[in-house]
Amino acid sequence: MGLLLAATGLLFAHLATVGLGLAQLRRPLPRRIGQPPVTLLRPVCGSDPFDEETLRSSFTLEYPQYEVIFCAPNEADPAVALCRRLMAQYPHVPARLLTGLDALTNPKLANLAKGWRAATYEWVCMTDSNLLLPPDYLTTVTGSWAEGTGLVSCPPVGVRPADLGGHLECAFLNGNQARLQLAAARLGFGFAQGKTLFWSKPALEAAGGIAALGRHLAEDVTATRITREQGLRVSLPPRPWAQPIGQRSLRAVWNRQLRWSRVRRDGFPLLFLLEPLNGALLPAALAFAATGLAGGSAIWPLAYLALWYGAEIALCRAARWPLGLRGVLALPLRDALLPVLWLATFLRRGIEWRGNAMAVPSAAPTV
Repeated sequence: MGLLLAATGLLFAHLATVGLGLAQLRRPLPRRIGQPPVTLLRPVCGSDPFDEETLRSSFTLEYPQYEVIFCAPNEADPAVALCRRLMAQYPHVPARLLTGLDALTNPKLANLAKGWRAATYEWVCMTDSNLLLPPDYLTTVTGSWAEGTGLVSCPPVGVRPADLGGHLECAFLNGNQARLQLAAARLGFGFAQGKTLFWSKPALEAAGGIAALGRHLAEDVTATRITREQGLRVSLPPRPWAQPIGQRSLRAVWNRQLRWSRVRRDGFPLLFLLEPLNGALLPAALAFAATGLAGGSAIWPLAYLALWYGAEIALCRAARWPLGLRGVLALPLRDALLPVLWLATFLRRGIEWRGNAMAVPSAAPTV
């Protein structure tokens, strides 16, 4: 009976996250601050297959007043020439390219710091270079600021997977991570994600400025903590924005997910301890065990799995996230990897990001 109750409880929790995610997708924008001028800050480093498209989207936003600041680590970076070419093609959009690194241990923040200082406007939106910005991106970002908001952020959703690795990446990003983040935001416990960080510049400066975001392995962990320390919350827009995936090797997917797992372990250790409950592997094992002990038919745990994955598929369909046959087949593969990733996280601490080794900062998390 205990196994059956546990399996049932986990299923209802999963269905609740799907329902909360659907509710978040339909949430109207509060539009509390109108459309203030915004500095769009985009760090670039190296060359990615979709850079031309994602960086070009910086210039096609339908917004009354904004500027674009690209931040590159040095003049020799492969992204510099592309940024300059795009700036020349869109002379009507105020844009600058800044190069150089500040003396910060986090390489992304070291790249962004000069752009943060140079920002013309009080409202600053940090946006990763591999995010594809729709024309209403800034309208939605500013429109998501509600009473009590200290930061607007959003997880990415993977689009255009081209192989098994790409579909597996989307399975992690969409039906799992985006679902959980949308559900948490709907309950008022939003978490920051570094793909989009929209700040009031004076508010972050009061908390120590951009350098303060280096207190943990990832800036989004610290962003969440700073916002909550200020008695404010992280707000999410109704719908996440797209990150083109393309081809991904299975090793690349593993390495990326392991890096993010280490970030979560060091940033939110108590929540991390609950991660073995994520995914269908443990709940399905409990359902099969309960059925076997009761001498029941295997059709019931199979129906359990069908309901579990059917709910996730329904969410992806409602959100218009890509999910063909290979995407559906990637879901159980993802869930089989989740506990293995969780265990592998304990093998060592620290991460590697774009060739830069990053140790856990000395400021240890407390919750």
